[in-house]
Amino acid sequence: MTPFTYARASDIADAVRLGATEATAYLGGGTNIVDLMRETVARPERLVDVTGLSDAITETPTGGLLIGAGVRNTALAEHLGVRTRYPVLSRAILAGASAQIRNMATVGGNLLQRTRCTYFYDTDGARCNKRMPGTGCDARDGFNRIHAVLGASDACVATHPSDMCVALTALDAIVHVEGRDGTRTLGFGELHRLPGERPDLDTMLAPGELITAIELPPLQVAANSTYRKVRDRASYAFALISVAAALEMEGDRIADIRIAFGGVAHKPWRASKAEAALRGGPATEAAFRAAAAAEFADARPLSHNAFKPALAARTLAAVLADLVKGERA
Repeated sequence: MTPFTYARASDIADAVRLGATEATAYLGGGTNIVDLMRETVARPERLVDVTGLSDAITETPTGGLLIGAGVRNTALAEHLGVRTRYPVLSRAILAGASAQIRNMATVGGNLLQRTRCTYFYDTDGARCNKRMPGTGCDARDGFNRIHAVLGASDACVATHPSDMCVALTALDAIVHVEGRDGTRTLGFGELHRLPGERPDLDTMLAPGELITAIELPPLQVAANSTYRKVRDRASYAFALISVAAALEMEGDRIADIRIAFGGVAHKPWRASKAEAALRGGPATEAAFRAAAAAEFADARPLSHNAFKPALAARTLAAVLADLVKGERA
């Protein structure tokens, strides 16, 4: 581990002041950044501890929820308002990690966790443009079972590891950020980047910017929502495919629908094409599979993950069938 200095921020303004260099990293629960530092993948010169600075969940004037970035994953998953109004989020968190990790991990840290690509962590010789730009990507011709089939580039085929972020993408969450230039908000789909030629940049945050809260808008459709994760083993493996979905019916027609996929791209993937194909139409298995086919029409599978588009279609069809039953119960 590379030597570093440590400072504990007294408030958000102090955290932004202390974190105003590219060589600084913010420390919340530490469940990812500490691993990255131990493996010398990340080498910050300073850690700024932001534990407890924004750890409340409050109602917004519009009827949504404002979730502080310091809220622990366990507290968020167990919150009554989340479980009843946004069940997809609670279920995604519970699918994401063991109770011990959920008790430590924070919302802000979850959003900023880095890929679990094996080559990204292999500092002893693997080429990885995300870890060291310009060196190459060994995953493209290596073992790439968990890697991206959508939105990838020649430079990087890594996938985003978060389950929570897939749910937040489907829920149109809003990210509140504070930095040296003041406060701003980002739509959740704007936070994470596709790799392009700069896979080392995971997000659109500027150096020193701190995520302070996540806002969930009031969504009637979110009350009938769920999350399903397909993985190689049940013991908290990362997703091969995951689906976050919310559905509202009007008679036999789909009145509103939200879909996001995990395990398929460098960022949580909002399935806009599938939503457009389904909204206003019948809730049938054939329609669900056709919508998935439309979403994955531009997929570029690798040597070991050509199964992903078909697996995504089957998973989406099963998830939406369950939500239709829930609407009609």
